[in-house]
Amino acid sequence: MSEIRNDLENASVTCHQLVQHYLYNIKTHSHLNAFVEVYEEEALAKAKALDLKIKNNEAGRLAGLVFGIKDLICLNKHSVSGGSKILEDFESQFSATAVEALLKEDAIVIGRQNCDEFGMGSSNENSVYGPVKNAANTERVPGGSSGGSAVAVQADMCLVSLGTDTGGSVRQPAAFCGVVGLKPTYSRISRWGLLAYASSFDSVGIFSRSVEDNALVLGIIAGADGKDGTAAQSVVPDYSAAAKKPGKYKIAYLDEAINTEALQPEIKEGIQKQLQGLEAEGHVVEAVSFPLLNHVLPTYYILTTAEASSNLSRYDGAHYGHRSESVTDLESLYKNSRTEGFGEEVRRRILLGTFVLSADYYDAYYTKAQKVRRLILEQTNKILEEYDFIVIPTTPTSAFKLGEHTQDPLQMYLADLYTVQASVTGLPAISLPIGTDSENMPIGMQIMTKAFDEAKLFAFSKVILNEN
Repeated sequence: MSEIRNDLENASVTCHQLVQHYLYNIKTHSHLNAFVEVYEEEALAKAKALDLKIKNNEAGRLAGLVFGIKDLICLNKHSVSGGSKILEDFESQFSATAVEALLKEDAIVIGRQNCDEFGMGSSNENSVYGPVKNAANTERVPGGSSGGSAVAVQADMCLVSLGTDTGGSVRQPAAFCGVVGLKPTYSRISRWGLLAYASSFDSVGIFSRSVEDNALVLGIIAGADGKDGTAAQSVVPDYSAAAKKPGKYKIAYLDEAINTEALQPEIKEGIQKQLQGLEAEGHVVEAVSFPLLNHVLPTYYILTTAEASSNLSRYDGAHYGHRSESVTDLESLYKNSRTEGFGEEVRRRILLGTFVLSADYYDAYYTKAQKVRRLILEQTNKILEEYDFIVIPTTPTSAFKLGEHTQDPLQMYLADLYTVQASVTGLPAISLPIGTDSENMPIGMQIMTKAFDEAKLFAFSKVILNEN
């Protein structure tokens, strides 16, 4: 972003030219299906107005930053559907707080990006608009649920994308697409204007090519918000400045996560190489045990499906969105509208969530999962009391083939194996690209740290990626 801003101020490029560049790439890469709607006329008009503001030294801090938004994030007077038929033709009456913050600083929104329906998926194959394809290999998935947002940055269709991360939906596609993906501390960014999946997990996340751009955007969109009572009140530091102050760190890696047959050997080798390099540079690198690792994924799916069952009950065919034409009474209105409007994976998770919340099973599943969630947080924080960071893979494999796991939900859920720990605990985590495998598919490394310590996370990430 700093290079773009310098070029704009030196008049070697204009905002209008930047937008035209991205629009050209969106059209060129339309086969990837990353965007479901492009705001071409609006973006060009905004760019033209911004060029005048730049000339008069009146432009905001993000003039020249072109971004896209996942189809779970609201933009006033624009469609938002969550990748679902249930919300076809629905137009939002307000903008998400995160989007408003970027627009206020003169960033330009270029379009709405494809995603798994209501954020439920690990491959971006569960969208009513069809699957998104990985730009590195169009026979492979981009990851999910924010696959369109990841591919848009990967293929240079925008500089930055806003996604959402409930259980890895920013970090996993970031790893599959070879870009930087951040899930900040839960509550660091207001959730106002997000279509809810699991309210105690949902976070706005950021895709970028560089750590620097990620830090810049987080500094703009983080902070308290009167519209969201769960948004943190703590002061937002200058992430960009803090990211320029790397130090020597004490790093833990989870032994159970690295030394397992479930991990693709090339990812293991890539992470070990990174850890050896850090040790050679004077950082302390040690293996630690985390026996609760096998309990994290089931805990996540019990709690998120329960919350999804509750949150998605509002889509009933009676208020807005899809309404079935096969209706004979009120019960058939609800049943048929929801059956027709929701895709298979969303229906599956609603049913699972309704089951674990039922009177006979509430204590056996939901209550117990909440207790395990607390134990996972306590054990993770115990490690972070002694170490600055926890390093684990972002994904167990590189991007798999389209259709490979669609008939096996368990295999699809296992794609979230390493990302859900940060989601269950609410801690910040970032996925960084660290190379490619033998088939030239990107692989990622994930770093977690203490709550609200994103500044240190950015500084360490710059060390990993050798950003000056």
